[in-house]
Amino acid sequence: MIQLPQRSVLTIATGKPIYIELAINLARSFKWWHKDSSIQFVLATDQKHLIPPDLLDIEIIELQPGQYGYGFSPKLHLDELAPAAQTLFVDADCLCVGSLESVFDRFAGHAVSVVGRTISEGEWFGDVATICSQFNVKALPRFNGGVYYLKPGNICTQVYSTARDLELKYDEIGFTRLRNRPNDEVIMALSMAIHGQSPIPEDGTIMNSTLACPGGLKIDVLKGEARLFNPYNHPNHNSWYELEEMNPVLVHFLSHQTTLHPYVREKIKLDLTMARGWSAWLARLWANTAFSYPWLIKKLFKDFLRPVYHKLLRPRTIKISERI
Repeated sequence: MIQLPQRSVLTIATGKPIYIELAINLARSFKWWHKDSSIQFVLATDQKHLIPPDLLDIEIIELQPGQYGYGFSPKLHLDELAPAAQTLFVDADCLCVGSLESVFDRFAGHAVSVVGRTISEGEWFGDVATICSQFNVKALPRFNGGVYYLKPGNICTQVYSTARDLELKYDEIGFTRLRNRPNDEVIMALSMAIHGQSPIPEDGTIMNSTLACPGGLKIDVLKGEARLFNPYNHPNHNSWYELEEMNPVLVHFLSHQTTLHPYVREKIKLDLTMARGWSAWLARLWANTAFSYPWLIKKLFKDFLRPVYHKLLRPRTIKISERI
């Protein structure tokens, strides 16, 4: 019998090159904080040729294009990819700002889990109460699918097998699509509820996305700093999050946020330190001088002049995301 590694972090990068680029940044941030750790980093991809030399020591699962579907569908096959006795799946558009050892400890005792809390009513890609009634479950775990925890075994297999069956009935169930595709989060939520799997509480220390910080984000991967601000008095306060400040070890950058400051600054720093061997302080100086300051000055002028621009020329057409 093959002995599985004890702990692994898994990410998936398939389809467009943008996803392997994001996965490279995640892998570098992981390696920065796990130099002496036994946790292995595993990348499942159909673009192995794009992996840079500094990451040739990570574990690779080679996939064929479309092997597990497209869009969010590959995340419904994590049980078939999970490479360890404990696997933490992390979306490629996350960055790691510290050790993940304690995260694995937090999930101990779960077969399949996420970070969040349960809901029994309201709207979440469909009417929650109606869907709960339809499947005779009391509530659904609500969460951000940037992180999934798996412990391979019978329960894990059942959860993912049911999830794949539910995907085939997505519209019939009454779920609303995300980017015109089935959303893995609600599928997994329903399957977890059916099989009695629960989330671990959202306390702002494991993973939060840019949706959680209308008040701004401070991050420095090399220093191990992540501060997401969600003030109660902010006009866009996100009521889902109970804390005004969150300090997650994984920061999930959504959609176009990976093309903006501060993500691009952190990407530059990781490339300089991990791929080119620069010191942290020199990489930080270069990233700030060559990117951050010019970007922030340009943004300041754009924000100041935007009302005039809109009045004279009307708003520009929104660009289509590279991810679609």
